Amino acid sequence: IAAARLRGRGGAGFPTALKWRLCRNGPDGERHIICNADEGEPGTFKDRVLLSDFADLVFDGMTIAGYALGAPSGVMYLRAEYAWMLPALHDVLAARRRLGLLGGAICGHDAFGFEIRIQSGAGAYICGEESALIESLEGKRGAPRDRPPFPTEHGYRDRPTAVNNVETLACVARIMENGPETFAALGTRESTGTKLMSLSGDCPHPGLYEVPFGITLNGLLDLAGAPDAGFVQVGGPSGRSVAPKDFGRRLAYEDLSTGGSIMIFGPDRDVLDIVLQFAEFFADESCGWCTPCRVGTALLRDQMAHVAAGRATLRDIGALESLAGTVARTSRCGLGQTAPNPILNTMRDFPERYEARLQAADFVSKIDLIAAQRESIALQGRHPVEELF
Repeated sequence: IAAARLRGRGGAGFPTALKWRLCRNGPDGERHIICNADEGEPGTFKDRVLLSDFADLVFDGMTIAGYALGAPSGVMYLRAEYAWMLPALHDVLAARRRLGLLGGAICGHDAFGFEIRIQSGAGAYICGEESALIESLEGKRGAPRDRPPFPTEHGYRDRPTAVNNVETLACVARIMENGPETFAALGTRESTGTKLMSLSGDCPHPGLYEVPFGITLNGLLDLAGAPDAGFVQVGGPSGRSVAPKDFGRRLAYEDLSTGGSIMIFGPDRDVLDIVLQFAEFFADESCGWCTPCRVGTALLRDQMAHVAAGRATLRDIGALESLAGTVARTSRCGLGQTAPNPILNTMRDFPERYEARLQAADFVSKIDLIAAQRESIALQGRHPVEELF
């Protein structure tokens, strides 16, 4: 796996072999492998296809990971909305047990036994984050943990744990089957292999595409039949909003990183309306643990609605940008840290869309506040303190 230079396919791109090595070299005792099948990022459906059509490949990857880590069992954490897959997945596991690919003495190796169980989530977007997923697996509230320590040291049941994406584990099986050289020959130096891209939106040919890393966004749009796209959201709402001037950029960890979500929006789409929908999504999905995310995402939603409705001024835009920066810097986990991305990205790449909605001048109150407070000033014998900022 190290020779193939495989990196995690969930979006972060952490080297898989390094994660396994850290887990294997962690504190003595039992280790765990978890397959993150909580595919909740809007616009992504690659894991759904892998699990419905290639489940054996994913379970092969989990078993190989178990052998590498010395883990006796693995857990697949399945998205709640994929509950309809459970009967078919359990049938695949039963068939693997009959073939000697699960249970004791796998493939005749007396020293290696491995089992897999499936646990369903409860519909929380935040549980796609690995430490929140582990909390949910343990029967607790799905909320991120403070790190360090990382799951490779203290994860599931406080034991060393490797959490890998569905697609990552499918790649593991293919690497072991075809060799690391074959895998590394595809893609780029920093992003080897192929990537599954979920293309959706305003295009004639939506669907799941397997392409080598390094393909340009223009190349993907040509496959989807949408060369005149107005903008593309790469990596879901928490990713990057890409304007036409940047369609020549490459999809790779060293350029545009993505877990696989490619949302295409036509030239007639209202950019600010899309951004508002993303802001509403993050406000709804915040776990509420930390104040910057709990309060900040709600304020971003409300202020973005103000802008989209055409009631904002240039001063409001400055305040919105400042708030977005604060939420990104001070939130506890990746949800809050990336929630402002759609706003900040579109401010940079589509400033004319914001400018077109602005009021010509700052709001001027028609109420004389001093006159309105004259009676209370006389009663208290003092004047209001002037604004300091």
